[in-house]
Amino acid sequence: MKTINLLLGGPTDLWPDEMNSMEIDGEWIGVDRGNLWLIEKGKTPIIAIGDFDSMSSDEQKIVSSHVSDIRTFDPHKDYTDTQLALTIADQELNADIINIYGATGGRIDHFISNFLMATEPKYKSIVHKIRIIDKQNTITYYTPGDGKVVKEDNKHYLAFIPLNQMNLSIYDAEYTLDNHFVPRAFAYSSNQFVTNECNFWFDEGILCVIQSKDQK
Repeated sequence: MKTINLLLGGPTDLWPDEMNSMEIDGEWIGVDRGNLWLIEKGKTPIIAIGDFDSMSSDEQKIVSSHVSDIRTFDPHKDYTDTQLALTIADQELNADIINIYGATGGRIDHFISNFLMATEPKYKSIVHKIRIIDKQNTITYYTPGDGKVVKEDNKHYLAFIPLNQMNLSIYDAEYTLDNHFVPRAFAYSSNQFVTNECNFWFDEGILCVIQSKDQK
């Protein structure tokens, strides 16, 4: 399984603990300021992308001196930097898992854009690869059929978020559903694991599942 990690420019205080020690498998794509942070942590991105408008000229020089493959895009483009990085990870690097860090916190419009990327038709075939990870949450996406989420260490809570109309069943959780009709996007939050895994089923569109824990 090939893992490609994306580091965006979200606040560093929301990074998961393993980001600070960089104990994360896989290669990295840096997105805008994320490139600088990776370099500071001793990781060289295999690809740096963005318009780099949030970085000073000196910071841009640091990135250019470390990264051999830099792709600069006009800020007035049709796709976000994250979308471009996601496409590169899938189509060029053939990733099996795409972990996105630095996508939460800061500007809420950026987070919502990142969160809703999975609903775009062009990503339908790869939504199962995408994970958005921060200090308290792991966000995953599923396409119709049977699904299973395996409990991560220290994460007790579950949220099931249908992103469209669907029929949804949730098994093996504190609160279950049996072929429940969901008429619109909705968040079934604050559910809990009862074993180390939770099985579910749905029939249409995209389902988001979030594992989370309380802040210490």
